[in-house]
Amino acid sequence: MSRWRALQDADPVFDNPFLSPEFTLTVGQLRDMVRVGVIYDGPDIVGFFPFERHFSGIGKPVAAGLTDAQGLVHAKDAEIDARWLISECGLGVYEFDHLVAEQPLLPAHHEKHPSPIIDLRAGYDQYTESLRVNSGKTYKTTLAKERKLQRDVGEIRHDFATTDLEPLHTLLSWKTDQYRRTGRTDRFAHQWIVELVERLLATQTESFAGVLDMVYADGLPVAGHFGLRTRTTLSGWFPAYDTRYAKYSPGLIHHLAMAEQAAAAGIQVIDMGRGQKEYKEKLKNGELEVAEGRVARASVGAAVHWVLRVPLRKTRATVLANPLLHKTADRALKTFGRLRTSLQS
Repeated sequence: MSRWRALQDADPVFDNPFLSPEFTLTVGQLRDMVRVGVIYDGPDIVGFFPFERHFSGIGKPVAAGLTDAQGLVHAKDAEIDARWLISECGLGVYEFDHLVAEQPLLPAHHEKHPSPIIDLRAGYDQYTESLRVNSGKTYKTTLAKERKLQRDVGEIRHDFATTDLEPLHTLLSWKTDQYRRTGRTDRFAHQWIVELVERLLATQTESFAGVLDMVYADGLPVAGHFGLRTRTTLSGWFPAYDTRYAKYSPGLIHHLAMAEQAAAAGIQVIDMGRGQKEYKEKLKNGELEVAEGRVARASVGAAVHWVLRVPLRKTRATVLANPLLHKTADRALKTFGRLRTSLQS
């Protein structure tokens, strides 16, 4: 683990908690398909490749579908052949959708996607100044709504980096409601994901920690977020709010409060993750880049994977890249969510 940490600390591109050893180890306690390929150059360890091995030699990132940063952590000068690596790990194919930059796993043909960030390296005041310039209306309106929330409901309080389970479960219930309301699959219907989040919240070290923060009005929880951090990067993961306060834009109020406290705690970058969300466009002041694609070698498993996954992935990418198609699909999912909710009530 110390060597993994040293390789991660040596290159800023790996400064993401989803690439930290603690994340892989915690997921591995709950999912028996988690593996780590350890790469040697002679007696020296030059890389770690965390992955999940699924049926027919199909490889996926650890906690696939949940993570916003994927790939292997390796020495800068390491020469690693991607097909050799997946072969040595017993895989016919490795599929990814949030592969970080400068990866030996990156094939010739892949798709690149922006991952919006809140850049706090110049400090919180400089960040808010950039919001005034680029998203002035949003920033002013959010501050005004925060004042109105305080007038209408009561004093606003922000708890950053709390480790209490009760507010975590409140946040997860909001998130479940959001998934159902918008027609998405409820991730927290899977008990292992709930337990994963609980275990990560209990993990508190200098270099890796689960971070829960909540905004309250008159002592009542209004909005919150659970994510993971390294020393200097906070990965956005599960933001949510109580819909009874929707008119106050509690999500935006919370994100500004979170950014201020995160900067004070030494965070330099908040990675909000790949995806076109309105709040990300309003809050971002920079972008990273992640890749989507697959590495494959000649095998039955790779052939089956191509038939089942690649056309679907390309269709999904086309929809996400086209604002009109994305808006139409999102509207259809929300309609489905409303119908499903009404049937369940």
